[in-house]
Amino acid sequence: MLKKIALWLAVAVGSLTVLLVAVGIWVSSLLASDTPREQLQTALPTDLTYLNNGVKEQRGRILAVVTSAGSSAIKGKNLGYELTELSRAYYVLQANGFEVDVASTQGGKPKMVIDTDDMGEHDYAFLNDAIAQAKITDTIPINQVSASQYDAIYFVGGKGALFDFPNNTAIQTLVREMYQQGKVIAAICHGPAALVNVKLANGNFLLADKQVTGFTNEEELFLMPNAEKVFPFLLESELKQRGARFYAGPLYLNNLITDGKLITGQNPWSVWATANAIVKALGHTPIPRQITAQERTVQILMAYNQGGNKAANIQLLTTPAGCANCVDRNLIAMHALVATMQGKVGKAIDLIGVLKRVVRLARAQA
Repeated sequence: MLKKIALWLAVAVGSLTVLLVAVGIWVSSLLASDTPREQLQTALPTDLTYLNNGVKEQRGRILAVVTSAGSSAIKGKNLGYELTELSRAYYVLQANGFEVDVASTQGGKPKMVIDTDDMGEHDYAFLNDAIAQAKITDTIPINQVSASQYDAIYFVGGKGALFDFPNNTAIQTLVREMYQQGKVIAAICHGPAALVNVKLANGNFLLADKQVTGFTNEEELFLMPNAEKVFPFLLESELKQRGARFYAGPLYLNNLITDGKLITGQNPWSVWATANAIVKALGHTPIPRQITAQERTVQILMAYNQGGNKAANIQLLTTPAGCANCVDRNLIAMHALVATMQGKVGKAIDLIGVLKRVVRLARAQA
């Protein structure tokens, strides 16, 4: 009897393995090829129509702050700041008439984190932008910055920010002065770590009773189950500890929270919205911009989260005709994988169905 059970178990495991491999191969066939990305690698700022049509007048200056904490913060971990969280905001702000300077906690050339699976035209253009590269190669030491020089400050994310942003007294002084002068304070992903220890002139924490977001505990622990042991703190927990009212959106999708002149975005997929919010907070209407494939995909995924397959399909149909690469298939597949790992099999199947519809639409429009 035991031999028969063992035999059936072996057959079942073998069959499941074959099934999983087959599904993996099938899903892989639905993903986009690397050819478009190879073409993007040569992108230049002059290729960005949005930037070419931007505001010509000089409206002010904005300081982007990046972490100087690199691999030395945790041995074997590539920390640093996230390229996409700087590059995308950089061009939105520049196109809307703002000069962007880059500072770091130590100055000089901080460690940059590049996720090749997430790179788009704006990100490669930034890497090929001589002026932008000069700014990140020789960043301004934060202790040399004066609040009077800037209209807004934007804290770029990256896990390194958890190490050197919170206790930096120059950051605390700069944020306090700019906030009390009515200037814009913005942060993305792990960037809100810069705000956790900022106190106002009355001795209260800046974050007390403020509406904020940032990289959530769920997002952090999903990627790194031992994050509580590895990092100084979990960002969501620390923000709440300072009295903030934390608003978490869906995992790895756009979520923007504004509280007066305080602007926070949840994760890398919130950068575009955060940058636009900075422009609005400075009293301007962001200039029109054709959204990226990643942004359009996030809209489809958010529609699914809110209304299921029907809502996702309606959103998908807004894709411009003849645009075969206007949806990021890999991002949909990533969310299907996340759903699978969470045990949400029905959601994973639904998202693979959305992926199939994307492929079908692209083929019909090609």
